[in-house]
Amino acid sequence: MSDENRQSALASRPLCTVEFEVGGGLIGIGASPFGDQRLGYITGGRFFGPRINGIVLPGGGNWSRSGRVGEAASVGTFDARAVWQTDDGALIYLSYTGRSLIPDDVRAAFADPAAPDVDPALYYLRIAPVFETASPRYDWLNGLLAVGVGERTDFGVRHVIHEIL
Repeated sequence: MSDENRQSALASRPLCTVEFEVGGGLIGIGASPFGDQRLGYITGGRFFGPRINGIVLPGGGNWSRSGRVGEAASVGTFDARAVWQTDDGALIYLSYTGRSLIPDDVRAAFADPAAPDVDPALYYLRIAPVFETASPRYDWLNGLLAVGVGERTDFGVRHVIHEIL
């Protein structure tokens, strides 16, 4: 492999899994000229990984917009913020953007309480989180870019997050 290819290769490693609880459900603000706006309040959760573990504090949220792609799917954007507290007491501010692509049949299954869990391979949910902390122990997060693959759960959403090396 040439030096140029080594420098441009994208590599990652697991950072953590985060489970956001959205206990209040989603608040539908409605369709404006800028898209269909919804808000989901984070009521808690947890995160766990090889170098970082703790809880998601209540009070964050996701302000999402959705629209249509083609005739059979919805596309969405994320604007989310949360505060994590590590097991040793450090506070970490997390914000992320992202995209979702949900086929109409999958969206219908999401809305049906009697429907079984939907296979995450049937829809697309990706995020790009960044972190801020004053903790010297977790200072390495301040310079890190990450990506996550998400799935809807009965309590909210789960993201498996990888740091980009």
